[in-house]
Amino acid sequence: MKKGISAVLLAYKEEENLRLLIPKIKEMLEKTGEESEIVVIDGPTAMDNSAAVCSELGARYFHQEKAGFAEAFRMGIREAKYRTFLILDADFSHDPARIPALYERFVEKRADVVIGSRYVKGGVTKDSLPSRMMSFVLNSVYGVTLGIKAADLSTDYRIYRTVRLKKVEGRLKCRNYDVLQEVLLFLKQDKQREGRRFKVEELPIVFEKRKYGESKRQLLKFIVSYMKSVIYLLGERMRFDAAQSGRSA
Repeated sequence: MKKGISAVLLAYKEEENLRLLIPKIKEMLEKTGEESEIVVIDGPTAMDNSAAVCSELGARYFHQEKAGFAEAFRMGIREAKYRTFLILDADFSHDPARIPALYERFVEKRADVVIGSRYVKGGVTKDSLPSRMMSFVLNSVYGVTLGIKAADLSTDYRIYRTVRLKKVEGRLKCRNYDVLQEVLLFLKQDKQREGRRFKVEELPIVFEKRKYGESKRQLLKFIVSYMKSVIYLLGERMRFDAAQSGRSA
């Protein structure tokens, strides 16, 4: 793959945000000194003029084939053409100004994943109190489930190695936001198969409330999905660990 950064935005009815966000992301990508692209994945059916905005601002625009966050994420992986895969929210909750620092950490530490974290020292979240409480519980549970030491496992402000994502994309089964934990587990397991350590770095960010539009998350559906995925991912980890133990015995 070509050296550079693919910045991926998963957008659904985000026309107003994209008009302001894409130029800011471009500005920050230029500061990295790398060749780059912006890839926008919209819902299966156009609900606004996001396509025209992307065309005007030089972003690559696609409609996902099936509905759901996870399908949009998978399509973003398939369409990315550069070695580094950057993903952030399309509603301004993630400040693009942190992109150069995240990329610098990614390169300097030779990390597998760098997370823009709300919960490390210096990180801030302006989300509602119920959301913060739920997030704390989810991150605690997922830390144990995945066996990954990171404070913020539920955010999607991340940088990955694109080639690694493309290797696991076809194995991803989760349909909602829990794909963010599933992908970490599979990336970790691939490194373990190679006898290498999965390296996660975190950098503090300020998580803002969305600029325009309304949140698409349905709280009850969100909670039920995560409860199911904890059981599924724990089973995947146990099967993998058992297989690895059998090989080393």
